[in-house]
Amino acid sequence: MSKQHPVIAITGSSGAGTTTVKRACEHIFMREQLNALIVEGDSYHRFDRADMKARVEEEEVKGNKTFSHFGPEANHFELLADNFASYGKSGECDRRYYLHSDEEAAEHNARLNTDLTPGQFTPWEKVGAGTDLLFYEGLHGLVNTDEAKVSQQVDLGIGVVPIVNLEWIQKIHRDSSERGYSAEVIVDTILRRMPDYINYITPQFSETDINFQRISTVDTSNPFIARDIPTPDESFIVIRFKDPKKHNIDFSHLLDMLEGSFMSRRNTIVTPGGKMGLAMEIILAPIIHNMMQK
Repeated sequence: MSKQHPVIAITGSSGAGTTTVKRACEHIFMREQLNALIVEGDSYHRFDRADMKARVEEEEVKGNKTFSHFGPEANHFELLADNFASYGKSGECDRRYYLHSDEEAAEHNARLNTDLTPGQFTPWEKVGAGTDLLFYEGLHGLVNTDEAKVSQQVDLGIGVVPIVNLEWIQKIHRDSSERGYSAEVIVDTILRRMPDYINYITPQFSETDINFQRISTVDTSNPFIARDIPTPDESFIVIRFKDPKKHNIDFSHLLDMLEGSFMSRRNTIVTPGGKMGLAMEIILAPIIHNMMQK
């Protein structure tokens, strides 16, 4: 951790709502005139798209049907911890990009004079000079293993996670509509990831300073037959603060600002799902402001 070069980590699986909190933080950075170094969690995968597919097939031949993107064998956890620590000490670290699309590949090929394709990584580059903070968004921002204690290098940890049935509904609909996967393939992926999800994803939400958990108010008891994703207005957001005193959380102010909200526990406020982005900005803006003042 570092007061001079703080690290903010947003952790949550794809479709959980990390994009919403990223957008809220970008608004805060702009208002505070902060230059943030953006680091993407995908860049710490150990294998590119083709190699990962081949590795999954190899592991299945060996009888290992639980090899997944969620676990340590498929990620550089030690490198992630080292880069967070490096930024905290010097304000610089190594970064690369995972290329998701043709557009991203074209952008970085032009910048680096390379010939990379979607599914590959750019080379590692030394970055961060002149930035005010590091902002990470991805799967493993607060992961801990015997070899890597990533959470110990984070100054502000934020978890974004829906209840698991809602998360599965979002994954099923996204993979079906955007990637053309069959229901059988999607369910197989969920099952393959489950041990790593339990051991490496879920424990992070006990390390976070703040959790934003989306709870649907419609029936999601069988996510595998759900016809659509519950809308924000069909949801509540449960916001849990690990230590409200640490960040001087004024619950009375939050209740006044977020109409329809209520407190369910001494450290937990519940707000309508449609106010998720607003709640994030109201909560995170003073925390980030005070962090930078220090």
